[in-house]
Amino acid sequence: MFQPVIPVSGLAGWRFLQRTYDSQFETFSKGAVLQRDAEYFRENIGQVRTAEDLTSDRRLLNVALSAFGLQDDINNRYFIRKILEEGVTRDDALANRLSDPRYRELSEAFGFGPGEFVKTGEDGFVGVIVARHRTNSFEVAAGAQDGAMRVALYAQRELAQLAHDDMSNEAKWFTVMGDPPMRQLFEAALNLPAALAQIDIDQQLEVFRDAAVSVLGSDDLSLFTEADAREDLITKFVVRDQIRDFSAGMSSTAVALTLLSS
Repeated sequence: MFQPVIPVSGLAGWRFLQRTYDSQFETFSKGAVLQRDAEYFRENIGQVRTAEDLTSDRRLLNVALSAFGLQDDINNRYFIRKILEEGVTRDDALANRLSDPRYRELSEAFGFGPGEFVKTGEDGFVGVIVARHRTNSFEVAAGAQDGAMRVALYAQRELAQLAHDDMSNEAKWFTVMGDPPMRQLFEAALNLPAALAQIDIDQQLEVFRDAAVSVLGSDDLSLFTEADAREDLITKFVVRDQIRDFSAGMSSTAVALTLLSS
């Protein structure tokens, strides 16, 4: 299978990946495994009417989870079945009680919960899930080469949606804090420690918003409706992630010289 090419790390690697994304993604999407998975999903998902149907078929479940970046939960079938069966209409549904918004998106997308309607037979459903599966698979493959690239690619497609979402700014910040890749991006870009997650959630929110004002000039996440603002944040993430990697084994002077030379 074709693996994404990222010749160097850091900002130079990110710029290269941006320039070559379309051609690399097209080649990656033609891979035999992806093609077989997509075909199997197309041929069989229409017969899936319940959460049990989906979770009992590992190949279908893998595509479904991958579409939402949850492929690591492939062996947690009881947990995923509960997420799907409880749906999202009740406040106490499991998906609504989890901080990671991707579980709610998964449950909502399939519509197996009470008071919902099953969406597996709807026009366009298969195309959306398969496209998301391919996109996430490429991001995972890029992350195998360089972990920061996976986060950057994820943020590039998710930041705009978050910025446009019809929810309060505070709710958007809670979404950021609950979404692991998005949280990683903001923590690095705002130069915050990962240990921040150990304090009270409301205190975390205050720290994130104060840091955003200091670094970005505003804590209003709607600013990321603008492409330049999204790219600026991702650039900060990539550069600071590179600095952290260098700093683990190099002096500050060596770090500066290495970054300048690259």
